[in-house]
Amino acid sequence: MTPAAIDAPQSSPWRSVWFSPTATIDRVLATNPRQQVLLLAVLSAISYILARFILAFGSSPSLLDWRVFAAIVVIGVVGGIVSLYLAGWFVGWVAWLFGGRAPMTAIRAAMVWGGAPSAIGVLVCLAAFLVLVRFEVATPSALLRPLELIVSILGAWGLIWFLVMFSRIEGFGFWRTVLSFIVGSFVLSLIIPLIFRTLLFQPFSIPSGSMMPTLLSGDDVFVSKYAYGYTHYSLPFSPPLFSGRIFPTEPQRGDVVVFRLPKDPSIDYIKRVVGLPGDRIQMVGDVLQINGQPIKHEQIDDFVTEEDGKVQRIKRFRDTLPNGVSYTTLELTGTGFLSNTPVFTVPPGNYFMLGDNLDNSTDSRVSQVGYVPFENLVGRAARIYFSLGEASAGGQLAIRRDRIGMAVR
Repeated sequence: MTPAAIDAPQSSPWRSVWFSPTATIDRVLATNPRQQVLLLAVLSAISYILARFILAFGSSPSLLDWRVFAAIVVIGVVGGIVSLYLAGWFVGWVAWLFGGRAPMTAIRAAMVWGGAPSAIGVLVCLAAFLVLVRFEVATPSALLRPLELIVSILGAWGLIWFLVMFSRIEGFGFWRTVLSFIVGSFVLSLIIPLIFRTLLFQPFSIPSGSMMPTLLSGDDVFVSKYAYGYTHYSLPFSPPLFSGRIFPTEPQRGDVVVFRLPKDPSIDYIKRVVGLPGDRIQMVGDVLQINGQPIKHEQIDDFVTEEDGKVQRIKRFRDTLPNGVSYTTLELTGTGFLSNTPVFTVPPGNYFMLGDNLDNSTDSRVSQVGYVPFENLVGRAARIYFSLGEASAGGQLAIRRDRIGMAVR
């Protein structure tokens, strides 16, 4: 097929993009530079997430669960569109530094159409992988290595096609194209994660069971960085550039928060705020008392868990704080030193933290943590985006599908 035939009026960019990137971008820009841009951005994001998921977990049945699939689609839609506009802006800015003058619509078109063969090819390969495994034509272990190789080749294809289209729209030669791409990639890899993690949300993994049953070991949560304003702990590596908080908003009693340990600010903890400045806090028989008054502490059905192949039943309670916030806690003994404490008077500008696993939590009841200054709060735990735990006594890991997307309360 000749280039003229490819670029003929009846030719579709969905066909020409596989063989002629320059003819494709020329036709797209000549007709409608916004043509299928959002659709391709979403497809690229979903294909990337699915590929990472399958390469990490094989043919996990969790992928067929509607909650997992819905989460992948939602993240793909939001992430694909947001990254398209953010990345497009940075790519355009870097190109401008190198003398490029292409409009932003052309840059976004080159980004998504350049990656179209990769995105579509990856989706087709993943579908073939699932079909072959589902009908037991081949085992996942035998297919994962070839799949990884194919995904890598398709990724390289998409990168080359984007560079060809980018060079075309900016009028760059080979070396200026490569150099601007390297600089742009470096800026993107630093700036976008920095903005997202500093100002919006930061992912945290739960390493222990101190917040059971609200949070389990293996849960991954998004923490809202803007909930209480920003301190120098909001920044990567926590440089002491300023003190106090910018745009401060005080936490509410019952919030689940991530904070920096006062005695070692390099360590993150996650607990529940139960004491505000000036409060008198005490534990009596595992019942929280605030300013001399016990909170509502009602026993409900037991929490059932499995450890080392043995089923354990732990007493579970529903606690209700004075402001009406209700959550569940666990009680192992009710008689240890964490269950019966002296009265703690929370100093001004500090907060008292408590783990929901009342007898198995290192929190403000012990000197290792103590009172937590307002400045040390990193953010409020918002939502569980992933969860991985043991599925059997043999220690095999499995995705906890029912926990994905749960709000942290």
